[in-house]
Order: sequence, then structure tokens, then C-alpha cells
Amino acid sequence: MEKKWEEMSADEKREELFAKFLSPEGIEFASPEAEKAYKERATRIKDAIEMKKPDRVPVFPFVGFFPALYAGLTPQDVMYDYDKCSMVFKKYVLDFEPDAHLGTFVAAPGKLHEILDYKLYVWPGHGVAPEHSYQCIEGEYMTANEYDALIQDPSNFFATTYLPRVFGAFEPFQHLTPLTNITEMYAGFTAASFIAYGLPPVQEALKKLMEAGSEALKWIGVVGACHAEMTAAGFPNFFGAGCKVPFDTLGDTLRGTKGIMLDMYRQPAKLLEALEAMTPIMIKMGASTAKMNGNPIVFIPLHKGADGFLSDEQFKTFYWPYMRKLIMGLIDEGCVPFPWAEGGYNTRLKIIRDVPKGKVLYGFDTTDMAKAKEILGDVACIGGNMPIDLLSIGTPQQVTDCAKKLIDTCAKGGGYIMMSGAVIDQAKAENIKAMIDATKEYGVYK
Repeated sequence: MEKKWEEMSADEKREELFAKFLSPEGIEFASPEAEKAYKERATRIKDAIEMKKPDRVPVFPFVGFFPALYAGLTPQDVMYDYDKCSMVFKKYVLDFEPDAHLGTFVAAPGKLHEILDYKLYVWPGHGVAPEHSYQCIEGEYMTANEYDALIQDPSNFFATTYLPRVFGAFEPFQHLTPLTNITEMYAGFTAASFIAYGLPPVQEALKKLMEAGSEALKWIGVVGACHAEMTAAGFPNFFGAGCKVPFDTLGDTLRGTKGIMLDMYRQPAKLLEALEAMTPIMIKMGASTAKMNGNPIVFIPLHKGADGFLSDEQFKTFYWPYMRKLIMGLIDEGCVPFPWAEGGYNTRLKIIRDVPKGKVLYGFDTTDMAKAKEILGDVACIGGNMPIDLLSIGTPQQVTDCAKKLIDTCAKGGGYIMMSGAVIDQAKAENIKAMIDATKEYGVYK
């Protein structure tokens, strides 16, 4: 009798998710050669993560809107025309043949953003030029005196306070009462909880949500088919889910940088309590989506823990404890946490090595990779950090030389994946090709 998911150990869950990653369900491969190539690529990534020696170093350029620009289109084009979006990402994968891809991860549906009146970002053709990427509009979307509301009922706080501030379509939801008010009590108690849903502005907001849902289904129908086609052609999607470290969840999109920096001094106890409350939410966010997609790798972009953002003491107090709880919670659910350290993490390396061996993949941007290999090399796989500026303005020979140096520095004994240091939008096609080709040539293990 098969074990239920909740009865499995962390290692059993991990093996089940990796089994689905290695042999994706519902996929009819384009040919026996494509199936063989897929298994080789997926196995290469798995072996590297588990700090084994694969046949060679895997290569994964972290592309954003590069496929659109490479095909002669703009980011705006692919955010609003889903067929074009599918076309350019397929062209990129088939032309460059990386070991894994992100699919259409970056190209979210622009029309959905417009329907919901999204205020947290501007996007190509809507606040920034059509050929440029997103820009975050950071603000104080949670005030300093709202910690208790967040801590006591995060779901209700998001539904009635945070979301109405970042989505214009959600503004009427500030009138809603908590769904937990609906109990078994008779008479007017339950009915009173539904009054707000009869208000015309709330009903209009619900119609907007339905419209957004229809647009999301239209989008996923096209791009989901694109992802399946790339899998059938032999190319795995690199990760299956994403979530954030609690400090970044609060600091990026709720309190803002200024707000959370002040809170560390003015109300540290409340901040710590909120970080604790957000941790299981982030674990569930990553683990549930990874399980649904049959891919254990969970992307975790790291923002405000970078060198110079926090003191060592602040990092050890407010950032790392909850980052580690997130990592361990994801591991317990069979996932592979993939923290991506944007900026430099040179002063954090000794702290973040406190993870189980072979269970975590750390990606790096500007961190000293020799130092990362020295400190983390016996506990975790590392990835990075082909410089974005080199890919943008360098030459193929310079990219090749950099790839060789990274392989010489990081690949000894396994546990290394060649990646770009950040998301690639504007870069020279010949440099992306040089990065991939050099890794395939020089990254072979003897």
C-alpha cells in the first residue's frame, strides 16, 4: 500500500518529486532522442545539486526578456500576445540548447495587470518603455501600527488591507468582514457576514477578479502548452515554484525598505513576531506549488540580506533565522531550496553554510565564487556568477575565458551549476552562446 504524502519522510518526498522531474507525467516526447536528452539534462542537474559528479557541469542562463529581444520583439509584445510569447521562448531554447530554461516565467500577462490595476510594479509599455523590464514601485503598503492585524490574521490582512492598496480592483474589499465570522450560529449572525458582498463596488470588484481569472486561464493555456512542448523536445524547466524569505516579504512589499529598517530599531519584537507568522506561509507557498508542478526546486530571491544592507548582528537576528526555517521547512516537504543571493554575500557565507549537506542550491550574483566554493563547497551546490555586464558588452572570447575560470574555480568534485549572475534581458546572442558552448566543452568531468 502506497504511503500518503503526509506519512512520507522528507527524503521519500524528495525522491518522489525528483522522480517526477526526471520522468514528467503526461509528456509524450518528440522522439527517443529527445527523451534521452531530457533525462540526461535533468539527471545532470539533480547530480550537481546532490554534490555528485555529473557527466559535466550543467549550464543554465537565467534569462528574462532576452528571448523576446533576440527574436526582434519587445517585452511588451510578449506580455500582451501569448502566441508571440510562446514562439520566442521556444526559439531561444531550441537555438541555444541550455540544460534547463525558465520558460515564460518573466513574461506575465500584461492585460491581467491592467484589469486588476496593479500598482506595485510598472511593466513594459505601462510605465516603462516597451523594450525595458519591470520596475518595482516600493511604498509603505502596510503601516507601522498594523503589525498586530497582520500577525493575528494574515489572510484577512492581505484580503482587506494589503491587496486593496496594491490592486485598484481590490479597493472595495476593505469593506469585507473576516470569513472566520461565518460560523454555525443561526439567525442574523451568518447573514451579516455577507452584507458587504451585496454592495455594488464589491460586486464590481468580484467581476474584475473573474475577468482576471479568465485572462490568467487564457495565458496559462498558451504558455503551459509551450512548456510542455519544450519538455517533449528534451529540455527541463529549472524550477517548479518560488517563495520569499520572510524579511523580504515584509521589507519588499509590505513595509518597504525605509519602514522595515525603522522597525528593527523602533519595534523589533513586533517585527520578529511578524517574521515568525510569515514563515509557514512562505513554506506552504513554495512546497505546494513544487508538488503541483512535479519539480522540487524552489526559487527564493534574496534581496535585503545582501552585504551592506544589514549589519552582521541584524542579519543573524532578523534575516537568517527565518531564512533557515524556510529552508528547513521546504526540505521537510521534499523540496530543494534555491536561494538566489542578489548582490554580494561574501560576509554571509559562513552563516548560510548551516544547512544539511546536498539539500540546498545557492545561486550567486557578485559574490566571490572562490570564497563561496571554499566555505560552502562541502555542504551545498553553488551556482553563478557569469557577469551580466560581460554578457551585455563583452566579447565571446571574454565570456569563454570567464566560463573556464568559473569551472576551474567551482566545479572540482561536483556541486556546481554554471549560471548567469542575474536575470538576462539585454545581452549579445553570441555571448549567451559562448557561455553555453564553453561550459559544454570545458565542463566535462574526467
